[in-house]
Amino acid sequence: MPKLSEEVKEARREAILAAARRCFADYGYEGATVARLETATGASRGAIFNYFATKEELFLALADADAARFANLWIDSGFEQVLRALLAEDPAWLGVYFEIGRRLRTDEQFRLRWAKRAPDFEQRLEERLRALQESGELRSDVGWQSLGRYMGIVADGLAIRRAAGFQTDDTEALITVVLSAIRPQRA
Repeated sequence: MPKLSEEVKEARREAILAAARRCFADYGYEGATVARLETATGASRGAIFNYFATKEELFLALADADAARFANLWIDSGFEQVLRALLAEDPAWLGVYFEIGRRLRTDEQFRLRWAKRAPDFEQRLEERLRALQESGELRSDVGWQSLGRYMGIVADGLAIRRAAGFQTDDTEALITVVLSAIRPQRA
């Protein structure tokens, strides 16, 4: 059997991730059985698990990719772009993604594995929040921790509403209100 180039391996891995994401969105974490993942990806069980040791590892790879995407978007383009991206996200996938919260609450081993993922994101976000406060782009009358927590709550709330199928017809007004809450108050 010929050896696959790294580019081909990476392309296959990405194709499996993309198809698995749709499968998780369609059936939920529990309903995305290995048989359904095989059908969705067009890959055999062996091929899937050549790239990901378990179904949970496959799911966490998707969750990590999303966390990285949103963290990088926040750091590179700002919180407004994160809100816009959340509002454009596939509601079905967001619903599955919230299963992480349930598992963090109920599964100690899962919580330990989750805590080991990409800790540099937290540090990078903290540095960005501090820098924005120092530059006067974010309000400074509350600590960066409180601002970060507030922004996380807003983002989670939008994601929950989107996952539940609620429409957000007033996107611009909503974003204006949220941004006014985190920016310095001008006299």
